[in-house]
Amino acid sequence: MTRIYTLLLFIACLCSASAQKRSTADEAFRSRPVPDSIFSLMQGRSYPKGCTIKRSELRYVEVLRYDAQGRVKRGELVCHRDIAADLVSIFRELYKAHYPIERMRLVDRYGADDERSMTANNTSAFNYRRIAGSTRLSNHSQGRAIDINPLYNPMVARGGAVVQPRAGRQWANRSRHSPYRITEGDLLYRLFRQHGFSWGGNWRKRKDYQHFEKP
Repeated sequence: MTRIYTLLLFIACLCSASAQKRSTADEAFRSRPVPDSIFSLMQGRSYPKGCTIKRSELRYVEVLRYDAQGRVKRGELVCHRDIAADLVSIFRELYKAHYPIERMRLVDRYGADDERSMTANNTSAFNYRRIAGSTRLSNHSQGRAIDINPLYNPMVARGGAVVQPRAGRQWANRSRHSPYRITEGDLLYRLFRQHGFSWGGNWRKRKDYQHFEKP
């Protein structure tokens, strides 16, 4: 009887630990209004003077992610409130599948310099800025666009004459393999499409393989 009781107690402890682990992981995926500490960091960077997007329209998203070495890392970004729930759901599924995201830090930690952030292969969303080489505001300015693993999924234009980030030129050749490469039909692509996002890799005049956006 003692052995049976001990075994049942051991099984109960395992179940409890497993449930607690799942609960902790679930709590790691969330969105909330932008905290004061984060908004302070954004000032003069992704949220410059004259920014027309209200703070109340933005959300701070926190997730867990795996890198290509299988290590669990924390991720953070700021996006529009309308897509916050989408991103939490998508990144939760990517985490469950061990889909690799190398880095996910606020673009402000790179001085809101898009080139620096992309060169670091940093996944990010909100950044009040103009489209490179244009006077038009990017969809990132509203927080409705996200760039994922950008170094290995660069933007390619003018027949390959323009590549962003510049350090990603070798990855403009889409036949090159990388665990961070996004392909049409892979899990990340399917999840974003299911949530109503369009992919820059399907654009006609230029290909922005890192980029997903939602109206």
